[in-house]
Amino acid sequence: MKRSEVNAILEAAAETMAAYRIHLPPFAWWSPETFRARRERAARIVEARMGWDVTDYGQGDFARMGLFLFTLRNGHLADLRRGGGMCYAEKLLISRQDQLSPLHRHEVKAEDIINRGGATLAVQLYGSDGAGGFAGDRGGTVQCDGLARAFAPGEVLRLAPGESVTLMPGDWHAFWGEGGDVLIGEVSTVNDDLTDNVFREPIGRFSDIEEDVPPRHLLVSDYETWLG
Repeated sequence: MKRSEVNAILEAAAETMAAYRIHLPPFAWWSPETFRARRERAARIVEARMGWDVTDYGQGDFARMGLFLFTLRNGHLADLRRGGGMCYAEKLLISRQDQLSPLHRHEVKAEDIINRGGATLAVQLYGSDGAGGFAGDRGGTVQCDGLARAFAPGEVLRLAPGESVTLMPGDWHAFWGEGGDVLIGEVSTVNDDLTDNVFREPIGRFSDIEEDVPPRHLLVSDYETWLG
């Protein structure tokens, strides 16, 4: 992806969130220069990989396959492993109309995916085999706002604004906006995008950025390169 495209995606996402009267934390609006100047103070933000995130899954076609995310808070894996402390995370996502987030599962993370507003959120589901691998002939059961719902292999759940689905480790899922753009909330156990995403196809979680213009804001995937 070109940095100019990333900047435009961030601007459009900010406009969408403003339309829903969603306010981001102050660090969201830091310039790269401000982030560098506050690097030591912002160590927890960097460590937890909180902030802006844009991916095209390495496929070079964001409109077809991609996702905008902002990680608002993220706990400690050590707390999750010991079963106490900050074991949770929260994100905001925007899935544009027919924009696919491809089939994947998580090794550790359990998550609620919530339609916070807009069009219908379509979520395709498959079960997994005993080792967590993809099983195209297996369904399963998920919780939708506290109610158990069985699904057939490849079934698509359609969530209206206010509705949600709880996904456990091993639940294979893909999602997209159906009939329009969707603002999505994600509440989960601690999030680790570096190691906890298992994709059905051999694709990447993060994008390579071509620096054709300066960044408007740093992405979480920029922190190591830009901040050291």
